[in-house]
Amino acid sequence: AQKAARAAKLTSVIAFEGADAAGKGGAIRRLTFSLSAYNYTVVPISAPNDEERARHYLWRFWRRLPRPGHIAIFDRSWYGRVLVERVEELIPKPTWLLAYDEINRFEAELAAHGVVLIKFWLHIGRKEERRRLKERLDTPWKRWKLTKDDWRAFKKWDDYAAAADDMIAATSTGLAPWRVVPAEDKRYARIAVMTTVAERLEAALKRKGGAKP
Repeated sequence: AQKAARAAKLTSVIAFEGADAAGKGGAIRRLTFSLSAYNYTVVPISAPNDEERARHYLWRFWRRLPRPGHIAIFDRSWYGRVLVERVEELIPKPTWLLAYDEINRFEAELAAHGVVLIKFWLHIGRKEERRRLKERLDTPWKRWKLTKDDWRAFKKWDDYAAAADDMIAATSTGLAPWRVVPAEDKRYARIAVMTTVAERLEAALKRKGGAKP
């Protein structure tokens, strides 16, 4: 499907969100293994730098959108505005409430320009997240993945869960629906991600009336 999408100049944006240790990185690695290396870019998102803070928060995402026929994969995304920035109280409530509408308009503009937008929320429960974080701590070659911020966020598990519920309810639209993936079984989650991407690309190609996958 990706080769046909490239030939048809079909642009795709794939966003991954989920709790720490939900398996975003592993799902992205398995997905990209099946893609042509020249056809995608992985965009890891962390805290904004000074230049990005000086602009509207969506600016840094607009500038990382892919060229026609290519795929941009965001490891975390613009939804940080209504997740970490909300829960950690980095912005006032009216600001993150406004962000739901801003994000919906942003995604509607992408859809209007023919971009295939696929949004994944990888879901794991509190008990499984604790187990995975402890596994990282106890495994020398995984320990680098674990930070103090991970444990601090875990202590706010209920707050993050409530923010995620609100986010999905407010921003799962007909143009840009969320795909909530049960991710406690990593193999299942990775297959679900790859299957969803293939199905969405094939559906978009049919709508476009271009090449068959």
